[in-house]
Parts: sequence; structure tokens; C-alpha cells
Amino acid sequence: MHEYGVRDVERLLHLPRSTIRRLIDAGFVSPARGPGGQYRFSFQDLIVLRTAQALAAAKVPARRITRSLKELRRQLPGSVPLSGLSICAVADRVVVKDGGSRWLADSGQYLLALDVDQADGSLSVIEREADSTPADAEGWFVEACDLESRDPDAARKAYERAIAADPEHLSAQINLGRLLHESGRLGEAEAIYRNALAACGNDATLLYNLGVLLEDRERRDEAMQAYQQALRGDSGFADCHYNLALLCELMGKPKEALRHMAQYRRIVATKSQ
Repeated sequence: MHEYGVRDVERLLHLPRSTIRRLIDAGFVSPARGPGGQYRFSFQDLIVLRTAQALAAAKVPARRITRSLKELRRQLPGSVPLSGLSICAVADRVVVKDGGSRWLADSGQYLLALDVDQADGSLSVIEREADSTPADAEGWFVEACDLESRDPDAARKAYERAIAADPEHLSAQINLGRLLHESGRLGEAEAIYRNALAACGNDATLLYNLGVLLEDRERRDEAMQAYQQALRGDSGFADCHYNLALLCELMGKPKEALRHMAQYRRIVATKSQ
């Protein structure tokens, strides 16, 4: 089984180490330890980390993500991995999808209706086919979130349907851009982000994602401008301060790098209290 180090997770998911650490501390993943004590993540761990990242990108409050996934973990048998579930955001809530039904993960007032396959001695969650085709932008968005982990191409098409139905559906724009970015289609991802900025305005998460993309395209000046613009909309965006600190260091601006790293640490410390 292939394993991933912390640097691999940073590169693949664009998550800073502090965020990875918080997700481990919150119990979202339990990575193994290598010979030197370093974390070793499985592919299933990456799926769960990406789910938490996507929920945050959809503007689900951090405390709700933590509470919802912990409650969901509590309700499931220990041998059922969170990576086997369809988890997405609808508005600011964490939703688990089971076929045509959807469940609020943090309610604690229901039993998950899951089909469980025990073939070959393994326990896995099997999702039933949905009964209907989405009728509006939000329906296509939920469908796309559900498809991401098992059929990224179908998810991309569903996000496109959501945007066609509502060009101002910000979460669909963000998620589509991220999917294209992760698949290496950087030019298409940038076009999505640019169109989203024109349609939805200067959203901080959108600008942050654009900054990450521009860094990957080695357009550092433009990336810095995107990060700075994101912070003008949300000065408490910790990960944006972190990325900007690293970028300033690379560009020979040590004073600015120190300032943004200090702001990042202050924000993280405040949130952990």
C-alpha cells in the first residue's frame, strides 16, 4: 500500500502543516508512524483530509466540521472508514448522502441507512443509486460533491451543470476550479476562477485558490496579489497568511514574510483557545 508523507499531503492538497496537524488532533485521520516517528498517510487518509478541506472551502464553520465528523465517527462501527462515505456541504451544514437520502451529520437523531458489504472479510460502505436527476443548481452541486471521490470526471460535469443553472453559485465555481487544478488542467482552472470572480465578486476563498494556482504556474507576483486581495476581504484567513509568508520568503521579502507568519500564528493560537 502506498503511503504519503506530510510534504506529499502539503503538495497534493495544498494544506499547510498546521492545518494537517489540527485535522489529526481532531480525529479526522490517524496516520501511521514511520521508522523515525514521521507521519505516514494512506490514500484513505488523503480522501478524508480532502473532504475536510472541501467542507472548509464551502464555508462550513471549522467547529461544525469538527463536531459533525466526530459525531458521524461516533455513530459508525470503528471498522467503517469515513473515506467510504459520501460527505459534502449544503449551505453551512455537513451532509451525508445515502442513495436518494441525505442526513445531517451533526444531528445525532438518526441511524445511517448504509448498505454494508462484508465480502472477502472486509467491511465497506456501498452507496445505492440515486432515484432522481437533480432539478436545480443546488441539486447538481450536491450530486457533484457526492461524485468527487469515485468519479471526478462526472463530478466536473455536474459542477458545470450547477454553474450553467446558476452562474453565481460560488461553491460550485470553487469546487470545479479545484478539481481542474488537481487534475493538472491549470489553464481551465484559472479560467473558472476568473469567471467566478467576475460573477460572484472578490470572495476570499476564491482568491486564495487562485493564488495557489498561480503559484503552481510560477506566476509569483500575481499569486501575491491574489493572496493580498483575499486578505483584504478576510484578514483572519490563516492559511492565506501562511502561504503569503512562504511566498514572501521565496521572493526575498523577509520582513513581510515574518509579519505574515506572525499573523498566521496569532490567528491559529486564538482559534485553538
